[in-house]
Amino acid sequence: MSSKAFAIVAGVGPGTGAAVARKFAASYPVVLMARNPDNYESLVKEINGNGGKAIGISTDVADASSITSAFGKIEKEFGGAGCAAAIFNASGRFVRKPLLDLTEEEFTAGFDVSCKGAFLFSQATLPLLLKSTDSGKYPPTLIFTGATASLKGSAMMSSFATGKFAMRALAQSIAREFAPKGIHVAHAVIDGVIDIPRTKDWLKDMPPEAKISAEAIADSY
Repeated sequence: MSSKAFAIVAGVGPGTGAAVARKFAASYPVVLMARNPDNYESLVKEINGNGGKAIGISTDVADASSITSAFGKIEKEFGGAGCAAAIFNASGRFVRKPLLDLTEEEFTAGFDVSCKGAFLFSQATLPLLLKSTDSGKYPPTLIFTGATASLKGSAMMSSFATGKFAMRALAQSIAREFAPKGIHVAHAVIDGVIDIPRTKDWLKDMPPEAKISAEAIADSY
């Protein structure tokens, strides 16, 4: 059981989530969350092998019972320690379809993770962040990863944009409630294509700087 403040990254994958996890692992024990253990298992081994401390927990952020189970495991691992930083990097399934062709399930897929999941994650992490308000150089911080769609609903993007708009509203409300209590809340609009394996073939005719570096995002966080 560790008494040191730790960081939590929800939505760990091969791109931004992994870069953020590595960055925070340099300073804190880290908890890595993803639905699929394949997304964090090798990273947990990498961080622990490099002298850091990481645990991975299979978590569906849009499911309240899964969140409760995950945070029960965190309590068992870290006891009464506070959380220094919580990063919500999870995103709902990306659906690009004309509105009239969208199924109800496709529409709610974005909202369930980007908004409902962000809500459940925030409810679980904020009590842990409040434990760390007097514990270090930086205020305990809750960060949400947004997108261009957080500000602009493009054609055929109603599912994705609705979820991202809602997450931004949630982040603003949380910031206004918890800033007076010493919690820093940030919503980052990642306005562009992130350079990750899934986007390898995107913008092929553009120079490398046309894509956003996942490591640069982690540095900013």
